[in-house]
Amino acid sequence: MAETDIEWTDATWNPVAGCSIVSAGCTHCYAMEMARRLDAMGIEKYSGLVRRSGNRTIWNGVVREDQAALAIPARWSRPRKIFVNSMSDLFHELVSESFIAQVWEVMENTPRHHYQILTKRPDRMAHVLQSWNKAPLQNVWLGTSVENASVAGRIDMLRGVPASIRFISFEPLIGSVGDVDLRGIDWAIVGGESGRFARPIREAWIDEIHDQCSVAGTAFFFKQWGTWGKDNKKRSKKANGREYRGRVWDQMPNTEQRV
Repeated sequence: MAETDIEWTDATWNPVAGCSIVSAGCTHCYAMEMARRLDAMGIEKYSGLVRRSGNRTIWNGVVREDQAALAIPARWSRPRKIFVNSMSDLFHELVSESFIAQVWEVMENTPRHHYQILTKRPDRMAHVLQSWNKAPLQNVWLGTSVENASVAGRIDMLRGVPASIRFISFEPLIGSVGDVDLRGIDWAIVGGESGRFARPIREAWIDEIHDQCSVAGTAFFFKQWGTWGKDNKKRSKKANGREYRGRVWDQMPNTEQRV
């Protein structure tokens, strides 16, 4: 587990390492290059998870469960918001259901923390959690990524997941998501892509999400413009900043909300 610069969480916890590309939002995933760097530093957990393709680093499909990492959250006495698997996807098809159950046990035994789990595989998330036939953990938030309209169907899949808090990460937002149904969605994170290969974001795409959040009563969090500013100019992420409609949007979900 490590402290993090991610604006909407306090720390990251990675009981799984490695992944594979499933949609356009994965193309420039920061975790692929980070895994390469960690491998180069000799960290065994991240050994052999990526390959080079031209001038890019990409996942090679190897996924590794880390039993030792399961002990980490209990060591943190101060309550934190914890992003689970910033370097993977807990619901990747190669992560065993028995290991997912062990992760759930850790979260159940550390109720002082709030855990945020983000997947691009909400269909498997729904299948696994529905099969358990258990009440949702109140300290676990479950989300999915939606980068454009082609994967907006993930929202309906997420709505079928038993959860105390459901959220959508519209990041990297690389296209319009169109008209989406945000009923039952407690939180939306919106952000542009960063890095030298970043694809542009358009203010109109953010507008449609913001306005639909207002209608649905969904908390709206604008994370960043990323490498491209609202004026369609390329700069550093820091230079482009986080202001949207003249302010910073840091809304968070109501943890007393419905199940």
